[in-house]
Amino acid sequence: MNMAKVTFNNKSSVFYNALKIEVENYFSERQLKKTGNWKLFLKTGILVPAAMILYASLLVFDWGVVGIILLGGLLGFIHASVGFNVMHDANHGSYSEHKWLNDLLGLTMNALGSNAFIWKQKHNVIHHTYTNIDGIDDDIAKSPVIRQCQTQKWVPIHRVQHLYLPLVYAISSVAWTFLTDYMKYFNRKVYTTPMTKMNLKEHIIFWGSKLLYAGVYILLPVLLKGWVFWIILFTSLHVMLGLTLAIVFQLAHVVEHTEFETTTIDPKVIESEWAIFQVKTTADFATGNKVISWLVGGLNFQIEHHLFPRISHIHYPAISKIVKKTCEEYHVPYHSFPTMWSAVVSHFRFMKQLGKRPVPAIA
Repeated sequence: MNMAKVTFNNKSSVFYNALKIEVENYFSERQLKKTGNWKLFLKTGILVPAAMILYASLLVFDWGVVGIILLGGLLGFIHASVGFNVMHDANHGSYSEHKWLNDLLGLTMNALGSNAFIWKQKHNVIHHTYTNIDGIDDDIAKSPVIRQCQTQKWVPIHRVQHLYLPLVYAISSVAWTFLTDYMKYFNRKVYTTPMTKMNLKEHIIFWGSKLLYAGVYILLPVLLKGWVFWIILFTSLHVMLGLTLAIVFQLAHVVEHTEFETTTIDPKVIESEWAIFQVKTTADFATGNKVISWLVGGLNFQIEHHLFPRISHIHYPAISKIVKKTCEEYHVPYHSFPTMWSAVVSHFRFMKQLGKRPVPAIA
């Protein structure tokens, strides 16, 4: 199946043009750069060394089974935070003004087990353009395991999907490390969209980083501590990494009130402008919680991120006020959950509803 042609009604883009002017004024009046500042650099200086020191301590000291599980889980959570805070900004080109630094820190994606080149195709290009469009957006790709929107085929197991979702999320990081990355690499496409051709450098980075990851996170712990240690550590690390990544990303789009579209083999025109479509398909959560905002790299300000992916998440709390005000002026729905827990409840409630057998349409 090839990607259907989808376009947006951007003839006037009145909403987005007005919003961009307000945001541009915010930065120019304060003489601020849109990229990261000392707050982001400090995060990097805390999270990356913390992950390295914690992993080294697991390999050097004897922590016992319970200690390995707890510290392995903590390591997985820190890895997720590195992904949210460092990798995400860097691969969007919003970490720094310097491309070389963005490219370098974008490779933290490879250090987490995946691949920055493929992620940019999947996330920056496809997900950010065709958010929640069934048939194109790989984040809601059709699956026999979970049903994420009404247009996807229902099977009986979906009745209890809200119960086994945590297990699916827990294995998600292992899946993209050892399965889906390779599927995209060899098929040369992300879901239904052909990928940009990899040059020799990207092929070398793909295989080199995959081998390096296997050496650091499989071979080294097995040689130093044995198979049992590695199984316990690797499992606890990836369970927490997968759960954290999946939950945060799902709360952004697969919740109550956000909208979905679908494609067929025929070209499709989305009647709203692209920016309005982004707001309708996206939700914020816990924007008043500074601890959560710090840990998830501002991805709880997901509406702001989808509208301005080239602006560092450090600035999202400030520009969210502008976005919300402009949405009110143009009568664009702005979805925001007051707490992370309320967003989690909404996600599982939505998935439970999708698990119910659809009522056949009356002819």
